[in-house]
Amino acid sequence: MKHSMSFKFSRRPIARYWCALLLCLTFSVRAEVLPGLEASPALLKLLTVDEVKPSEVRETLGLSARVELDQQHVARIGASVTGRITEINAMLGQAVKKGERLALLNSTELSQAQSDYLKAASQVNLRRLTVKRAERLLESGVLAEAELQERQGVLTEAEVDLRAATDRLRVMGMNEADLQRLAKERSIHSFSPVTASIAGVVIERNVAIGQVVQPADALYTVADLSQLWLVAEVPEQQAHWARQGDEVRAEVPALPGQEVSGKLIYVADMVDPETRTVTVRMALANPNRLFKPQMLATLKISKPGSQTLVVPSRAVVREGNNDYVFVQTAANHFEMRPVHLGREESQLCPLLDGLKAGDRIVVGGAFHLNNERLRSTLE
Repeated sequence: MKHSMSFKFSRRPIARYWCALLLCLTFSVRAEVLPGLEASPALLKLLTVDEVKPSEVRETLGLSARVELDQQHVARIGASVTGRITEINAMLGQAVKKGERLALLNSTELSQAQSDYLKAASQVNLRRLTVKRAERLLESGVLAEAELQERQGVLTEAEVDLRAATDRLRVMGMNEADLQRLAKERSIHSFSPVTASIAGVVIERNVAIGQVVQPADALYTVADLSQLWLVAEVPEQQAHWARQGDEVRAEVPALPGQEVSGKLIYVADMVDPETRTVTVRMALANPNRLFKPQMLATLKISKPGSQTLVVPSRAVVREGNNDYVFVQTAANHFEMRPVHLGREESQLCPLLDGLKAGDRIVVGGAFHLNNERLRSTLE
């Protein structure tokens, strides 16, 4: 229906005010009227129509999260003995295997420990020979039994000293093969390697040639980046949302389209008194190393929902503060109808009011249909 109205504006301010108000009311009435729209055959090919039907809608809690190292797959590696660094074999960012040498140091402490071990081993061999000789003399009646027992006691003391020297070398990083080599060759080797205790990537290096290091110093940090954590903080009031083993989803803005899913492997038993939050963690598999520690992410925890009518978000036309959808009333006839929707979740909006089950709405191409409506309105 066409409106042909003419207004004669007065020069007086009050008259101009009432004329402007009447003009606004006229256009407001026209805006509330949502006449039907007839789609051309070409436009119909761009549209997808589907029925309004129920679907399960879940409540979702979105949390700010961050990617962190899985502390179960991180090793902080130091020297097993005090010494001076003579060689560096691993650099920052280098991939290393378990047991691979990262650095080499020269240790006088290790030399002294090996010397003590060789002396203790010599004493044991000597005391064993003495005991065997005493046993033969006892059988011949030349030696008293008390003398034999005394020599056996000395042997026991020497064996204790050898075991202590052996344990000390093991603490300094020597394995069984190294001990056998030392016992066989009886030559002191004062160089001690710093080796990787796990396979991974060197993410930290705190060592330089000539540096004197001690066992308490962390020289390297090696991490297996194929396994990470996604850590988030749940507000105290919403702590009931998180349960260990719950299925969760996550999105990383730095990797668009890389939504991942997993389970909560940890939910803190205590509330942080400063932030009033509960820490939760999700295991994040990273075989291709796309995720980097300290990346920001969004962690989504969902609750089981109920069946309710939904509208695809792509079907919604937003004008002002209102939502509309196009309802098919005939084969090529559509009506723009206002709807009241809930919060979008997984590209579905719960339908609160405006439609009923079975109504056929435009779920694809609503943008084109709305453009045609606007063009017709302007004409």
